Amino acid sequence: MMNFLNEYGSDLLLKTWEQLYISLIALGLGIIVAVPLGIALTRFPRTSKVVIGICSMLQTVPSLALLALMIPIFGIGKFPAIVALFIYSLLPILRNTCIGMDGVDPSLIDSAKGMGMTSRQIMLEVSLPQAMPVIMAGIRLSAVYLIAWATLASYIGAGGLGDFIFNGLNLYQPDLIIGGTIPVSLLALLTDFLLGRLEQKLTPVNLRDGGEE
Repeated sequence: MMNFLNEYGSDLLLKTWEQLYISLIALGLGIIVAVPLGIALTRFPRTSKVVIGICSMLQTVPSLALLALMIPIFGIGKFPAIVALFIYSLLPILRNTCIGMDGVDPSLIDSAKGMGMTSRQIMLEVSLPQAMPVIMAGIRLSAVYLIAWATLASYIGAGGLGDFIFNGLNLYQPDLIIGGTIPVSLLALLTDFLLGRLEQKLTPVNLRDGGEE
């Protein structure tokens, strides 16, 4: 392992950054699109089923096939990889946003209306905070998926830790495979941990630890 670090240390930092950059940009775009869309779709149940069905259909497309489809449209590099990963990020976030918003206790909404709160205030100050644990669960799931799938983006010239893995497979060099696989796993675990801490910060006190606090 020390030999690998001595020989590829600088490349490892670059590839790790590329992996994280691609994944986080795609995740950020997914959050920006899917969370507001999920909130809006709770008002239109029939449309919600259609949109989630379309996202589910896109989710079934194999990762390599979707990346390959990006090449004729966007060429090769990081941009098509980000677009493909963005598409994959939508379903978990969108579905959990819809589930979380639909699961808010109606009595809380009735109480907020009785206090004279507007629909906007109810959504921002009551419904969204109460749905946040479910929404964050979707974001965490999407983040872990994207970091893993970003490895395949190496096939279309997007860089990342997949370069080590696939070069190791092609050249029969286990150290390259391990040198790419371990950082991907650590990145996924670290991202899930950090998002878990953020989820705790955003979750209302009455919902933490089953409402015991």
